[in-house]
Amino acid sequence: MRKFPHTYVIVFYILLISAILTWIIPGGEYVEEKVLVDSVEKTELVYREVENDPQSWQVFSALFKGFVKQSGIIVFILMIGGAFWIMNSSKAIDVGILSFIRFTGRLERFGWIRRLGADNIIIALVMIMFSVFGAVFGMSEETIAFVIIMVPLAISMGYDSIVGVCLCFVAAALGFAGAMLNPFTIGIAQGIAGLPLFSGMEYRILCWILINTAGIGFVLWYARRIKLHPERSPVYKEDEYWRKKGSTEWETMAGKTPISAWFSYGIILTGLIAFSIFNHQTTFIVGDPAAGTGSSITLPIVPLATGLFALAGLLSLRKSVQFFLLTLLGFTILFLIIGVMAYQWYIMKIATLFFAMGLFSGIAMNYSPNRITAFFLEGVRDILPAALIVGLAGGIIVILEDGKIVDSILHGLSSRMDGLGKIASVGIMYAVQTLINVIIPSGSAQAALTMPIMAPFSDLVDISRQATVMVYQFGDGFTNMITPTSGVLIGVLGVARIPYEKWVKWVAPFMIILLILGFLLLIPTVTMNLKGF
Repeated sequence: MRKFPHTYVIVFYILLISAILTWIIPGGEYVEEKVLVDSVEKTELVYREVENDPQSWQVFSALFKGFVKQSGIIVFILMIGGAFWIMNSSKAIDVGILSFIRFTGRLERFGWIRRLGADNIIIALVMIMFSVFGAVFGMSEETIAFVIIMVPLAISMGYDSIVGVCLCFVAAALGFAGAMLNPFTIGIAQGIAGLPLFSGMEYRILCWILINTAGIGFVLWYARRIKLHPERSPVYKEDEYWRKKGSTEWETMAGKTPISAWFSYGIILTGLIAFSIFNHQTTFIVGDPAAGTGSSITLPIVPLATGLFALAGLLSLRKSVQFFLLTLLGFTILFLIIGVMAYQWYIMKIATLFFAMGLFSGIAMNYSPNRITAFFLEGVRDILPAALIVGLAGGIIVILEDGKIVDSILHGLSSRMDGLGKIASVGIMYAVQTLINVIIPSGSAQAALTMPIMAPFSDLVDISRQATVMVYQFGDGFTNMITPTSGVLIGVLGVARIPYEKWVKWVAPFMIILLILGFLLLIPTVTMNLKGF
């Protein structure tokens, strides 16, 4: 029987097809021009035909450029992998999983929980948490770090790595698609469209609820099938890696607390106290308060989190070093949320945060510097395939951009929507935006390029600009879970050790459901008088 091509081979085939298209599709580009609109000078993107640049031998240099283009995510993956390997060596996460499962097992003595199923409640709550993260601050790349935690958790509960990926990555993607306050998508798109920031939130909240209900329901249905028949999992053989990794006797893992753990605790607490002094007040901003379209709230969140760490760290150290490391992991996630929402942290600072977590985990375990380095390098080697595939996928975009056909594709798709009814127009706009997301998976870049075109077009066909933003939102959001040009998806699958072809086979029916639901949710935006629309 002929074997399905390796993920690297699939990506390279797409790279070759992209190069061939540069010989067929005419070149074009959008340029900024100043125009007068109602006597007011505005800058608009205007499409112009240019000579294309057919790509041939450049498919090889595109690989290099792809690595450069995706260097941030690649380094992020490597640092996260190395840091978590240090923590994993302590078996702290395994101890935490065991404690978590034992706790949920005790919950089943309550009749109503037993009827609902403790596992179902866990899956739903974890997915809702990550969905909120995706909806509020656009969690995407960050989910790569959580795959290392969620996949072993899912395996230990009797599920598979696909369920583990759903717990964090798919959940965040559902929230991203149904975003309410995401500044990287909704904020940029509404700003370009000339709409009040985060307006129309009421209907978006309803959409978020419906999208998550459908998404979580599908995952629960799949998880139940795998729980009853684990061998039916499409990744049953691949998950042998995770099953072997978690097959140790957990009861003997929790050990005593060495003096080095107290030393690690003291250094971290000192650093947090210093951070609290310089950041004793933290401002969380939603919208644009200066323009009267948003609000802000200022809280002493860093000092409060520092105080909680002081108490939680002290209590966990008295139990065992593994529980202290779990506390350290929990507060790393807490400061990740604070950093992203209030201080606009991105992958560099997030990677630095997790690197520090790994380093202090090694110190707490009383590892020597050489041993910490050895564990870090072992983690880097383990996660290297995931980092490599991200760079390869980045080469596809490089070929399309260097061939000067990205804007031609966008222009050709967007110019074929004239003379249609409202529902048909919004449906085609949705399809176009979805196709564009395959080429440009970056939400902010896609908003910057397509909204200047889509917003004026919506005026011509009598569709509200708010509806156009929602078209962009859904078109950008759902297919992030399947497009091979998404570095985050490829990175997540690489960490979880799920072959791309098996993921596509599993996620395709799910995509169809979500895409249909997205279209149905767009119909009221052009047929009903919704607030903000």
